[in-house]
Amino acid sequence: MTVSEPNKIDRRGGTQEMVRKLLDERQQMLLMFCRVAGLEPFKDSTPSVDVLQEFCQVLVDYSAFGHFEIYERIVAGRERRSQVVEVAREVYPRIAEASEVAVEFNDKYDASDHMLDLKELDKDLGKLGEEIAVRIEMEDHIIQALTAR
Repeated sequence: MTVSEPNKIDRRGGTQEMVRKLLDERQQMLLMFCRVAGLEPFKDSTPSVDVLQEFCQVLVDYSAFGHFEIYERIVAGRERRSQVVEVAREVYPRIAEASEVAVEFNDKYDASDHMLDLKELDKDLGKLGEEIAVRIEMEDHIIQALTAR
């Protein structure tokens, strides 16, 4: 074993843990999205303010984790694999657009500082759902590059 092999194993383990955490955050966000949108198995026509606020928090946590733990690492030059850097450069602008939609949704529906108007919730959830799907597709490209051997 060379001197660099333990560092490589540590980095690989760190990368796998980071990817696992992102996927966990994503799953939690998707479950909450389904709950808020009233999709199966959740059949409420309108989510409670508490559920909507919880979703906003989970959405922000998921978006922030992806940005600060994964993309920031790549942008800061802590990622050495050129394939990962190249994939990130290709997909990050679209991820940033999707993140902006998530922030706008949060600003509108996080009831901690203003009264909620739910008249456009279905339309806004539709737009957010489309952006989440795009973000997941783009993230999967980065995950694939990060986990390639």
